[in-house]
Amino acid sequence: MAGASAAMSPLDLYCKGARVWLKDEVNVWIPGTVDSPPEEDQLTVTTATSTEIIDLSDLNNLPPLRNPEILVGSQDLTHLSYLHEPAVLHNLQVRFCEQKCIYTYCGIVLVAINPYARLPIYSPEVIARYSGADVQELDPHIFAIAEDAYRTLFREGKSQSIIVSGESGAGKTVSAKFAMRYFASVGGADDMTQIEKKILASNPVMEAIGNAKTTRNDNSSRFGKYIEIIFSDQSEILGAIMRTYLLEKSRLVHQAEIERNYHVFYQLCARAEEATLAELELGDAEDFFFTSQGGDAVVPTMNDHEEYTATVDALSTLGVAEDQQYEIFQILAGLLHIGNVEVKQRSKRNEDAVVPDDDTHFLVAATLLGLDDSELRRSLTNRKIQTGKETFTKPLSCEDATFSIHAFAKHIYAHLFDWIVARVNAALAPPPSKGTGAKSPKRIGVLDIYGFEVFEVNSFEQFCINYAN
Repeated sequence: MAGASAAMSPLDLYCKGARVWLKDEVNVWIPGTVDSPPEEDQLTVTTATSTEIIDLSDLNNLPPLRNPEILVGSQDLTHLSYLHEPAVLHNLQVRFCEQKCIYTYCGIVLVAINPYARLPIYSPEVIARYSGADVQELDPHIFAIAEDAYRTLFREGKSQSIIVSGESGAGKTVSAKFAMRYFASVGGADDMTQIEKKILASNPVMEAIGNAKTTRNDNSSRFGKYIEIIFSDQSEILGAIMRTYLLEKSRLVHQAEIERNYHVFYQLCARAEEATLAELELGDAEDFFFTSQGGDAVVPTMNDHEEYTATVDALSTLGVAEDQQYEIFQILAGLLHIGNVEVKQRSKRNEDAVVPDDDTHFLVAATLLGLDDSELRRSLTNRKIQTGKETFTKPLSCEDATFSIHAFAKHIYAHLFDWIVARVNAALAPPPSKGTGAKSPKRIGVLDIYGFEVFEVNSFEQFCINYAN
């Protein structure tokens, strides 16, 4: 019997001609080829532009090995011989740039690269193609993930969840939207039912009040959303429940350069000339502090004039009456006006804050918000101090009064946001006799998590968002 062979050393893989990856400051990783077997704790690697000598006194310096060419471009990353950072990035690059595929599997995970363009791969015909197909039967697609969740739900009788995670601007909201569109299509008859229309109508409403242009994305969700779609035993959609969290309230009063406030404000300003909105006394978005801090208020990829119509139509589909829609717009317009209020010093010797009696924006804001202007003026420029059983009123400085106005605006917007979410949930709720009972209904949850970002200075809120991702 032959003796047992010696254990293979990692260095044995780095023979002459071995294909490796080297780090590069410009391209992150570049391909290279080993010139000769390792000698004297050194490895010589040649790239297209240079020859590198790698110190092997520490085996952690060994460069990652490249995959055989036959595996490059695989539609599932788990099929690669070597699964490390350069292998993953190169495979995704080949699929995206050469094969024109934005989707790639990594086991049960679907990796999506945002093309920042509309692609003809989400039509009803494509939905029909993926309906009933096995997840590995067709090319990687968000519809394949949705179909797998749908089939598993009814095959095993266990509720499913799809988690959409990634960097801000990666396309999470669009992916979640396509997943819901798939469920709405396969979970009903040929003609879409009213509840399915309402589920799809919730998207433009939530995007209007919760999405904004950022430095990375023209339609970035500034809140987290988890929506559960409820099915009957006959695989029909009964209703849905939405939960939201971490609304970025600070965006209402402050936007960084080239960023925007929430879309709905620009939609209202774009239709300010219309007779139905005349009493809101709006104008161009550039005329208001809350919508002009980022600079150019126009987004080339969006038409605020048309998006307003989509928002109104969606609200109507969700059962929000026209008078209630107008009340929503009144509150939003009131917030824009309150942001233009000029707080002044009472006099040269008195630094107490005061809102002038003739401040037009303040008077319009008070009217639109249904508040007494005298009481509102007093509340925003003073604070109450309670000591024991006595309460004192102390005037605020101009800086503190401005902060008070901004806090007031954020508080109102947060409550309006919650009220709209509650109305959406009321419209999507399944009938009591169908959605609840002794037998738990079947559900598929879609989590559109808040996108992670890394700034030079990161807030605690951003840290929590990144940690959750």
